[in-house]
Amino acid sequence: MTDRFTEGLAYAHELHRHQRRKGNGCPYIAHLLAVASLVIEAGGEEDECIAALLHDAVEDQGGPRTAAEIRRRFGDRVAEIVDGCTERRTPEMTWKDRKQAAVLRVSEASRSVLLVISADKLHNARSLIAAYRESGDEVWYRFGGGRDGSLWYYRAMADAIARAGGSSLLGALERTVLELEQLGCNGAHR
Repeated sequence: MTDRFTEGLAYAHELHRHQRRKGNGCPYIAHLLAVASLVIEAGGEEDECIAALLHDAVEDQGGPRTAAEIRRRFGDRVAEIVDGCTERRTPEMTWKDRKQAAVLRVSEASRSVLLVISADKLHNARSLIAAYRESGDEVWYRFGGGRDGSLWYYRAMADAIARAGGSSLLGALERTVLELEQLGCNGAHR
């Protein structure tokens, strides 16, 4: 990693420093570091690792203005990976509409986008499992889709990633989603 990665980490911290994770209140940077770590361990290139740090920046912290700044600071490739990970939202879209659109976009994703999305979903699913073990069914009330929607979304994303060509993290993601399904409803959503 070069100084660009350090700059990406600093920028991610700057953007997300006041943001907290849903449920446990942990500083959001922990999620970004975990996703970047998974990408690094999977052999990700520096641009993929920087994009992992910034994968939620456009969606959560400034929209098009932040997208333009990412492109200016880190170049086209990082900006394109981040764009591929960014959920499209409009005020009239329901939670289910947004998630269905995100699942459909996976079919167009590059190998780099698939890697970062896999890392993001893997860390989120692992965090959900940990929260479920701590809080039980109460955990589902923290998410817009509730239990059924959340289980559907993680399975749909894992399946979409597999159909799109997968990533080196796909096996871990599929095992984690299966564990989540078993915890959530004894595997009924498989």
